[in-house]
Amino acid sequence: MTSTESQAAIPYSCLRPHRSEFITLRGLRHHLLRWDAQEPKASAKEPPLVLLHGWMDVGASFQFMVDALHADPQRQIYAIDWRGFGLSASSGADTYWFPDYLGDLDALLDLLSPSAPVDLLGHSMGGNVVMTYAALRPQRIRRLINLEGFGLPEARAEQAPDRLLEWLDQLKAPQSLKSYPSQAAVAARLMKTNPRLSQAKASWLAGHWARPAEDGSWHILGDPVHKHSNPVLYRKDEIVAGWARIQAPLLWVEGACTNLSAWWGDRYPRADFEARLSVVPRVERRVLADAGHMLHHDQPEALAAELEKFLR
Repeated sequence: MTSTESQAAIPYSCLRPHRSEFITLRGLRHHLLRWDAQEPKASAKEPPLVLLHGWMDVGASFQFMVDALHADPQRQIYAIDWRGFGLSASSGADTYWFPDYLGDLDALLDLLSPSAPVDLLGHSMGGNVVMTYAALRPQRIRRLINLEGFGLPEARAEQAPDRLLEWLDQLKAPQSLKSYPSQAAVAARLMKTNPRLSQAKASWLAGHWARPAEDGSWHILGDPVHKHSNPVLYRKDEIVAGWARIQAPLLWVEGACTNLSAWWGDRYPRADFEARLSVVPRVERRVLADAGHMLHHDQPEALAAELEKFLR
């Protein structure tokens, strides 16, 4: 047996399995993942840790990081699948709007911790959501963690007509996501996108990232409508005005192998991001070696260690 076959034969075993529940947020059914405190009577001493995933991801994506949080057995941890992702219901609309994520998060915290602040973590798109939310509801956040929620390149006003036209055309063309012949094929797709992901973790993730259909093919758990262009331009100045209002201490974490120019070319220079982050009043920064954008997959133990230090 080769080393690759040996690795594939050993399934990933969760050290701290999550429980799945379904809740209603703003009239829409959402999937909630709950990692219970190992000492429930003591759990009230620690604020809940709420985890929010990125675009085309799911809440279960944080499982490896949660398993590595050895020093925090008394903390209650939650994650949701955003609307239209994972096991949460699709919105039923033909466009997903960024403010809806803020509304869903506000309703979630009303449910999970109505009278006390939480520790809030977001990855990628989720990181952008938590930054804006922390600016709007500072009293709800004790500690804030952003995993590579860089934001987007500044949009220019002259882009608006073409963007609206692109959106109108997309509304007439049904969107779809690629299907796969098996769970193993889904795992292979995840590993192709992220070569640092082990076979065992990829196979485990595949079972949460996709589901089999009646014909045996596996389909990604995401509403294809998420692929539509956003008809509303991204306005950097509006985002920066919010980031400047953040009161909670912020932990910014990125992977050493992440390259902004690979995504955006020269449309979003690193200096632009540094200028944005500089307006946040209190920031601690960490860079994880041998990690890319999916740093909670690439280096869950190193990330968990940084979280434990920051949250203490």
